[in-house]
Amino acid sequence: MSASNPLQFLDERRSIPSKQLGEPGPDAATLRRMLAAAVRVPDHGKLVPFRFLHLHGPARQHLGDALAALTLQRDPDAPAAAVEKDRGRFAHAPDIIVVIARLTPGHKVPEQEQLLTAGSVCFALLQAAQALGFGAQWLTAWMAYDASVARLLGLADNERVVGFIHIGTAKLEAPERERPDVDALLAEWQPES
Repeated sequence: MSASNPLQFLDERRSIPSKQLGEPGPDAATLRRMLAAAVRVPDHGKLVPFRFLHLHGPARQHLGDALAALTLQRDPDAPAAAVEKDRGRFAHAPDIIVVIARLTPGHKVPEQEQLLTAGSVCFALLQAAQALGFGAQWLTAWMAYDASVARLLGLADNERVVGFIHIGTAKLEAPERERPDVDALLAEWQPES
């Protein structure tokens, strides 16, 4: 990041499709550095309403095989392409960080704010990966909301997957895409007279 453009990483942020992420992934120290940056998010009440799971090596294929089996359980007539898509969801990026929201029901900090904190961790982790020269993508899909997957991952009743952050070395440069027009989104509020 240059001193002349302190917003460079935000201005250049883009997702690299997980299928375009390969080896090498971050080493253990680099991954911990990314996570240390990612936890510096707004956290009303200092609840730390999130935690991480690290998927790498054979665990990625194990989870993919489990997803394929669940797909067939849910729909025995599922097309082979859908089953294989689920089997391969975690097969590309060498490292996947599962960001898990740990919600405290009934706390003075509303669950929505706790969930937003966990979501902010996902975005901060994308930024940290890019800042350290890696590509990343934040994905969810059906498995982020499935009770069987939650049990498989060892989630407690008050926990939910907020994102699967795929991290690796980009095999190609992601093209820029059209971004929303800030002026079209911004309105001035005035009190009614």
